Amino acid sequence: MSAAGDGAPDAGRLRPPALGLLLAEARGLLEFNASLLLSPLLMRAPRGDGHPVLALPGFLASDLSMAPLRRYLSELGYEAHAWRMGRNLGGLARMREALRVRLAEIHAASGRKVSLVGWSLGGVYARDLALQAPEMVRNVVTLGSPFANDVRATNATALYEMMSGERVEDMAELRAAIAGELPVPATSIYSRTDGIVNWRTCLLQPSERAENIEVHLASHIGLGVNPAALWAVADRLAQPEGEFWPFDRGGPFAIAYAPQDRAVSV
Repeated sequence: MSAAGDGAPDAGRLRPPALGLLLAEARGLLEFNASLLLSPLLMRAPRGDGHPVLALPGFLASDLSMAPLRRYLSELGYEAHAWRMGRNLGGLARMREALRVRLAEIHAASGRKVSLVGWSLGGVYARDLALQAPEMVRNVVTLGSPFANDVRATNATALYEMMSGERVEDMAELRAAIAGELPVPATSIYSRTDGIVNWRTCLLQPSERAENIEVHLASHIGLGVNPAALWAVADRLAQPEGEFWPFDRGGPFAIAYAPQDRAVSV
């Protein structure tokens, strides 16, 4: 049985994370500092093959929030790109065309398929882009992205609706497609201690080319700079184009990952 206030299902609906988890989001700074201290270990991750990666920020965030991730991926040999659209004020329908244009620019300039790494709402955008333009997308990795189940179960839903002018209940068909199987390899990285997003809304349906990776004790705000999450992103992006294999939960950050068979348990 789930503990009270952990965002467990109630009469078929999910709840946002409890206040205690929300207040604990301040530990994101500690996760960033940990990545700086553990940078020698992080640089032991598999090297990239130079293909382009587009980093998509979360709700209310900008390219600055993704700068550490882009820098890390660049040092590993990837061609890391910012989204260049200012602060992410939300609006899935409103942003679709601009995002596709940005993806097409990178694809045309490099002549290669683009991997997409999206944090929170940025991950929802990434999954939608993969549905729109699979011929331009190589891989999708999401970080704490609420795309499945009851996507209202976040502590940012009301603010999102106010800022974007969109209601979460709208576009039911599009939301169902984003939650479904993608035509490209996909990985969802999440944490049960996320204080913004109910972790169950981050779970994709595992398949031969789709996988969930749970990071212990990570915050939502810190997930994009958490050392174990960064390692997992680098590992997933290093897979050859058109190939997919399960994430190896060994290595220097093994203690930070939940076992694979726990990933979708409630």
